[in-house]
Amino acid sequence: MADRCPVLVTGGAGYIGSHAVLALRDADWPVVVIDNLSTGFRFALPEDVPLYEGDIEDSALVLRIIAEHGIRAIMHFAGSIIVPESVENPLKYYHNNTVKSRALIEAAVTGGVPHFIFSSTAATYGIPAESPVSEETPRQPINPYGWSKLMTEQMLADSAAAHRLNYGALRYFNVAGADPQARSGQSTAGATHLIKVAVEAALGKRDNVSVFGTDYDTPDGTGVRDYIHVSDLAAAHVLALEALLEQPERSLTMNCGYGRGFSVLEVLDAVDRVTNRKIERVMGPRRAGDPDSLISDNRRIKATLPWEPRHDDLEEIVTHALAWERKLTEIRA
Repeated sequence: MADRCPVLVTGGAGYIGSHAVLALRDADWPVVVIDNLSTGFRFALPEDVPLYEGDIEDSALVLRIIAEHGIRAIMHFAGSIIVPESVENPLKYYHNNTVKSRALIEAAVTGGVPHFIFSSTAATYGIPAESPVSEETPRQPINPYGWSKLMTEQMLADSAAAHRLNYGALRYFNVAGADPQARSGQSTAGATHLIKVAVEAALGKRDNVSVFGTDYDTPDGTGVRDYIHVSDLAAAHVLALEALLEQPERSLTMNCGYGRGFSVLEVLDAVDRVTNRKIERVMGPRRAGDPDSLISDNRRIKATLPWEPRHDDLEEIVTHALAWERKLTEIRA
């Protein structure tokens, strides 16, 4: 096993970033967080994790953190993630996700940080002609969000070729659920993730759940997605970091998903079963750019890392999301 070097987690007070912090801490890695708290929350972090409230574009701050803490690896989660907003406000996404990532990569190179894990996305594939989707599937984003992430992947590849840097780009499918111990979860108001929306509706925080499209080429006509538990995703990051440390000359690009999908209606049915109540569904037209099915081919990550999902049961994912939603109500009371 690789030595546990100090890790800087950007966006570490956000949904996925906070779970990565928990996974690192649970495995005894020294962790430091930088987050501007625009969508993150201090309560999502253990009290003894150093939090710098600042922006990854502030190179002087990032370089100071690297020097003061002896940072040897960066896990980069900071960024904007709402696809429709990226279409309405593309320059925000190219700034937050691409320009700021460039500044962070430059700080890593300048500060001598040799390992970099990047939070990428299946949106880099656009509407793939095939499903399951492998890492070799053509990357053809259809929105600024996907492009902003793909540009960062390219910057990392070029920087790794020119400097002493290796990286892991992890392309997420649909992230869901919450920490099994209810230490963190999806906390952003107005979140668009289906399972988050559904458990809010189950607890009376929403009147209904909108179903966008019922005429897809799927068994029940609604879109099919590959839902991965956020804690399994966080575990993949820790294992990817170990792999980068063990083979410094190698970089990795891997899909993160379970290799199977559930339709929108199947997810809502699972929430009904877990909560023993019926969520009202409002059927509507398709959203532009939504593929019929988006499922990962996860053979590469399973072959490359000793990664075995521990929470790949849909009802378990819903149960953890529901428990966090109830706790969130208490936190904000």
